[in-house]
Amino acid sequence: MEFTPVIGLEVHAQLKTRTKIFCGCSTAFGAPPNTHTCPVCLGMPGVLPVLNKKVVDYTIKMALATHCAVQPESRFARKNYFYPDLPKGYQISQYELPIATNGYLDIEVEGRSLRIGITRIHMEEDAGKLIHDPDRPISRVDLNRTGTPLMEIVSEPDIRSPEAAGEYLRRLRAILRYLDISDGNMEEGSFRCDANISIMPEGSTVFGTRTEVKNLNSFKHVEKALYYEIARQKEILLDGGQVAQETRLWQPDKGQTVSMRGKEDAHDYRYFPDPDLLPLVVDDAWVDRMRAQMPELPAQRQARYIADYGLSSADAKVLTGSRELSDYFEACLTEFDQPKTVANWIMGDLLGLLNAKGVEIENTPVSPENLAGLLKLLDADVISGKIAKTVFEAMAATGQPAKTIVAEKGLVQVSDTSAIDPVVDAVIAGHPNEADRYRGGQKKLMGFFVGQVMKQTRGKANPKVVNEILRKKLG
Repeated sequence: MEFTPVIGLEVHAQLKTRTKIFCGCSTAFGAPPNTHTCPVCLGMPGVLPVLNKKVVDYTIKMALATHCAVQPESRFARKNYFYPDLPKGYQISQYELPIATNGYLDIEVEGRSLRIGITRIHMEEDAGKLIHDPDRPISRVDLNRTGTPLMEIVSEPDIRSPEAAGEYLRRLRAILRYLDISDGNMEEGSFRCDANISIMPEGSTVFGTRTEVKNLNSFKHVEKALYYEIARQKEILLDGGQVAQETRLWQPDKGQTVSMRGKEDAHDYRYFPDPDLLPLVVDDAWVDRMRAQMPELPAQRQARYIADYGLSSADAKVLTGSRELSDYFEACLTEFDQPKTVANWIMGDLLGLLNAKGVEIENTPVSPENLAGLLKLLDADVISGKIAKTVFEAMAATGQPAKTIVAEKGLVQVSDTSAIDPVVDAVIAGHPNEADRYRGGQKKLMGFFVGQVMKQTRGKANPKVVNEILRKKLG
């Protein structure tokens, strides 16, 4: 029996505000434990929360970017549960009346366009963090993160493959970073995902029992965990068993999920409106102010790159995958206006370099100005393509501009026929058999002769000139 996966994702994005959602404590990452706290976020008796307006601004922007309807009135609720990192014994969130509903995000997977519905977007506060002692059965509580503003984005169960789930998450993260409302750093926990997964017989419309998978801190882990869960649930059903509704933990080192606890339903949290916070009223003027501040988003940039620069859909998708990479591409174009050439070098040599070094584009050792300078020299035939690769490596190692490296290393391309002629004569004379075969019709040997000349000139000869001279001399 074949099964169809049914996947819904709950994404928590930490917002880039300087202070917490209901108090003035700093949200900076990496401070000593329990130093960014106050009576409000510690849940001391008698304190009152005050909503951070910037959190609402950011959430409205995300709602607009994902085609959600911004609700004129929303409410905060108390989500009640007991855990050591939750000092109040409840989390302030939104439940029945979230700030945004009924949106969608279009993604592309294996050449197919898919629309993933977004059920809701709501605001809430983060909990603290437990630090487990590796040597003793002791856990410590750090409440610095308590009260940090989160935006939760809940998808419809429209996702049907792990690959689609990964692409949806990448697109969401890109939008958050384009809007500059979240840094989307999964390692620091500012972009977190819980996956709800079930399977149903192919052709059925009745969803199966779902499990929730937590501890998914990379796109790769999300996809691997979903593949594992699909296989696990399929095996249970084929053996005549029933999938338990539960929360499971992904163990990346073992490549498997393990049972964590029974899955809670909404009524288990005993939601009720927070009596300390008034209903949030968002009028049209507020929404219009946020709409006026919206930047060009990834899908819009991708369409522009295809229409204006003649790039393929695949290339435009790569270049708009992050705001930083897209900005780098456009910075190069201001210096060297040949989009396809710039795109090829960025997606080939530059991204290859960054992947090898394990760094992001914002930490690239080759600036946009330096890459454009290299491409100008290549375009003007000052250097050859082979030398350009060498210069690129030197730029990455030293940070120097291409012009300086070419001058210091004497890498200027030789186009003078009087200097190339004797080298060509020597190569032909040294390979008489190959010359006869070429003249006998084996024209592919031209590449051999060009390679020999380039070798003799240490890559400095202009390949175009070399080809012309060889064609004349070989007949």
